Amino acid sequence: MNELSAIRPDATAAMRAILERQRASFTAELPVAAAVRKDRLRRALNLVLEHRDALVRALSDDFGHRSAEQSLITDIMASVKPLKHALAHLDSWMRPEKRKLDFPLGLLGARAHVAYQPKGVVGVIAPWNFPVNLTFAPLANILAAGNRAMIKPSEYTPATSELLQQAFARHFDETEVAVVLGGPEVGKAFAELPFDHLIFTGATAIGRLVMAAAARNLVPVTLELGGKSPTIIGRSADMAQATERIAMGKLMNAGQICLAPDYLLVPAEKEDAVVEGLKVATARLYPRLLANDDYTSIISRRHRERLEALIADARAKGAEIVEVNPANEDFTRQNTNKMPLMLVRNPTDDMRVMQEEIFGPVLPICRYATIDEAIAFVNGRDRPLGLYWFGTDPAEERRVLDRTIAGGVTVNDVLFHVSVEDLPFGGIGPSGMGQYHGRDGFRTFSHAKAVYRQPKLDLAGFAGFKPPYGERTRRALTRELRA
Repeated sequence: MNELSAIRPDATAAMRAILERQRASFTAELPVAAAVRKDRLRRALNLVLEHRDALVRALSDDFGHRSAEQSLITDIMASVKPLKHALAHLDSWMRPEKRKLDFPLGLLGARAHVAYQPKGVVGVIAPWNFPVNLTFAPLANILAAGNRAMIKPSEYTPATSELLQQAFARHFDETEVAVVLGGPEVGKAFAELPFDHLIFTGATAIGRLVMAAAARNLVPVTLELGGKSPTIIGRSADMAQATERIAMGKLMNAGQICLAPDYLLVPAEKEDAVVEGLKVATARLYPRLLANDDYTSIISRRHRERLEALIADARAKGAEIVEVNPANEDFTRQNTNKMPLMLVRNPTDDMRVMQEEIFGPVLPICRYATIDEAIAFVNGRDRPLGLYWFGTDPAEERRVLDRTIAGGVTVNDVLFHVSVEDLPFGGIGPSGMGQYHGRDGFRTFSHAKAVYRQPKLDLAGFAGFKPPYGERTRRALTRELRA
């Protein structure tokens, strides 16, 4: 998606026509009953389960090779969970919330509550790295909130995107959920549509363009971006446990995860132990890489070449590159775009690997002398989507959590906070804005409408706030305007 992209007027008109039909159908349906919302959630759940094997095959086709078990965990199971969670909790989410009133309004019969109403039509721009999960996780909240949805999946996963379009057409009327296919020019036009809300998951640079496009129509946005999520290994950490969990998180989906550990901060005297621990853990998890169905390929040659360029840049600027290749396989003679884990020792700020989100199996290792030095290192950069700390020292844990700001945190592991449906998920600053998942997602895609009900009593006159003003007014003001 870029500002120079152009799209045929008839394609833009077709998307606008879908939006108009969805909005008209939504308005005619109001209020959206719980039973209707649950029906749509169940149909979405059935869609995922009915097409799960076909989706796994499509994902592998799009990636060149993708672990079937990994796809079942990270895309299929991770789509089923939020849909089931929404079904289980929808009734409680929909209940109006009573709110307290200032004295003496409540005593005199006034009442107030917040009603959570659907917004209307929500646009979803989904990424390529988890194209199923990052369609259905927000969709669970969107449908639970009573909205309609238009989805623009990634052009980098064409087989998966086409399958999703066909599957949604079988399970949903186009006025409920519609899928729009196309490249960057379609994505640009999609972002410019006057939705009632727009959620985008992807790179920060593209997120800026999406936000600018949405701003033209004052469309509220939820941006799930990325950045450089740090992992701090404390001196009290169990090194074998920490390095295995880091290796597992970094090598899942070959590092193509917005929450993947982007760089490590390790005590200077423990760097060698960390490097050795990562080697041992990688060999245990993936004894072979090329001839291993569990290990996923980089999405494309272009993306692999970008990662290789990051490594070359770091090497040229003085970094030590450690290739973690347990079976000593020859990656120059492969038919896929698989890459081994590449550790970057002695990275410096002028290296691209310390400036750009990596999104692959490349892991810089930075040394620190004190925990405050590590905290300052994190705070000197953009606020990350995720932050990870390993250790058993409660005072240090508290200091790291209190002194850093990140979208979310996992302690003594990586990634896991995103899998908890009852926790809000989102970034802060360049790593995103807004949150979804569970009740928080329901509220993101709902309008919190304030409702105040006045009793028969003339409260303005009773309180002295009704002209003509007099002594009662002065007494009321004196009472209200004191410390």
